[in-house]
Amino acid sequence: MPSRDRNAAGRAESARPRDGLGRPLPHGSTGVERVEERERTPREALARAQDYLDREMPFHAHEVLEEQWKTLPRESPERALWQGLAQLAVGLTHQRRGNPRGARTVTARGGEAIAPFATDPPHGIDVSGLVAWAAQLVDDPSADVPVPHLVA
Repeated sequence: MPSRDRNAAGRAESARPRDGLGRPLPHGSTGVERVEERERTPREALARAQDYLDREMPFHAHEVLEEQWKTLPRESPERALWQGLAQLAVGLTHQRRGNPRGARTVTARGGEAIAPFATDPPHGIDVSGLVAWAAQLVDDPSADVPVPHLVA
């Protein structure tokens, strides 16, 4: 049985190139850059994720936001916020890939996860705007929704 591809840290990671929406391409194809794994401040993570969103690369934005979520201690109240932000990016990825059911499900979950942070949003995150954006995508996942703005 062939061994799994591993990254520099030894974690399983496919070496296949990916397109801008994170879909694997055939070996030997030219794909888009991968997300560099590194520690980021919340502001750096938001800026990097927004850059990917603005370039129509929501899968990559999700990887940045997921990394931020998973590096927080389990007891951190912000874990749910970052998980929800990552889910919004996954929802947009599904929408852009033409999967309305997946877009609706994951986006709804992400919107629900971040909604409690609307009264006191950390790091300048536009929680109210993102919740409204998520509701729009959930209402009509086939609509031509613009990329969301993470920070107000």
